[in-house]
Amino acid sequence: MTGERLADLAVVGAGFAGMSAAIFAGARGLSTIQVGNAGALLFSSGPLDLMGVHPVEEGRVWTDPFAAAAAVARDIPGHPYSRVDAAAIRAAFAEIVAALGEAGLDYGPLGDTNRELVTGAGTIKTTYCVPRSMLAGVAALADRVPCLLVGFQGLREYSAAGIAEALRERWPGLRAIQVDFRAGVAAGEAHAAHLARALELAENRAALCERIRPQLADAQAVGLPAVLGLRRSDAIAGDLSNQLGVPVFEIPTIPTSVPGLRLKDAFERAAARRGVRRIVQRRVLAIVPEADAFALYLEDAPPGTAPLRARAVVIATGRFMGRGLVADRRRIREALLDLPVVQPSSRSRWHEADFFDPRGHEANRAGVTVDETFRPCDEAGQRVHPRLFAIGTLLAHHDWARTKCGAGVAIVSARAAVLAALHELGGGAR
Repeated sequence: MTGERLADLAVVGAGFAGMSAAIFAGARGLSTIQVGNAGALLFSSGPLDLMGVHPVEEGRVWTDPFAAAAAVARDIPGHPYSRVDAAAIRAAFAEIVAALGEAGLDYGPLGDTNRELVTGAGTIKTTYCVPRSMLAGVAALADRVPCLLVGFQGLREYSAAGIAEALRERWPGLRAIQVDFRAGVAAGEAHAAHLARALELAENRAALCERIRPQLADAQAVGLPAVLGLRRSDAIAGDLSNQLGVPVFEIPTIPTSVPGLRLKDAFERAAARRGVRRIVQRRVLAIVPEADAFALYLEDAPPGTAPLRARAVVIATGRFMGRGLVADRRRIREALLDLPVVQPSSRSRWHEADFFDPRGHEANRAGVTVDETFRPCDEAGQRVHPRLFAIGTLLAHHDWARTKCGAGVAIVSARAAVLAALHELGGGAR
């Protein structure tokens, strides 16, 4: 990697936000380099949240995610959703969902409401955008139809009986069974990815149906752990539905999961189709502004190797897990440029005394503050650089995990930043 070619845009990070930014940029004709490890995507369970809970201390769950986003923008002026409107949110989701669909990962139709689906932990998750392979489960839960949950012997991260027991009062029509289905894998622990590969073969799907069919009884739907192929999960669910005569749906499993593998694969395929040049399993150690570009220095670069150079940079490094933010005994700081970080005034205020405090913890709202175009700002509110942007969970003023807005913040801020970069580079918004 010589760094001789000057790119229009460098995206630092390859999680939800970084992959979205790369896709948006490539689709608009920007020559784009992306550097980072997409490992965080493996922790996704598949659904894409927009906005689910606000205010977090009240635990209010919203049916209308756009109304929730508007309320957040009104109540928390620095929240990323305060920088965009409903039309921008819809456009961002529509483009990413279409890109993932072209790459083989289909989602249900986008609408105006959140949906509820069962999780592998036996809870009900409120989310906005659901993979098609899970969509029949949304309808089954809403109608409380008699449903059979199927588990696999040896699959330790999933218990059909546990889900049925946890939801017994809310969904009394649930039954659970466990089948011995290994598809050629030796006795012992079963792994979700192995089962997913096995179920890509028609003969294995037929064998699984033979084990389920005698126990269907009055079931009007069948729920399986999310192991219906590493690709074509919707088609595989459709085939099982045809064989069993009732809708079949997937239930998200705990990370790291097959839906996370699918999402990572689809994002990478979509970026490649748009001409994005990706540098994986490498970290950017430093970003140095130059006269007309930025120089990006990578870890493990041979001596004398020139840095990567780009006219604009989007930082999508996440918070603590992605090492976009690092903490020492005195403060939380941004790792690459030491950008100002909104944070509690003292370390003693990072966390509440009660781990389960309904207000959450201030450290989980720490991050970089940006202007209306997602350019980082200094303490005086001035842009740090006209061609530098920050997106995703790196941003301040939101607790994405508790409020169920992580994917939405990532996707929406990525689109807004790319459009602003395109305009700054002379391309006009499109």
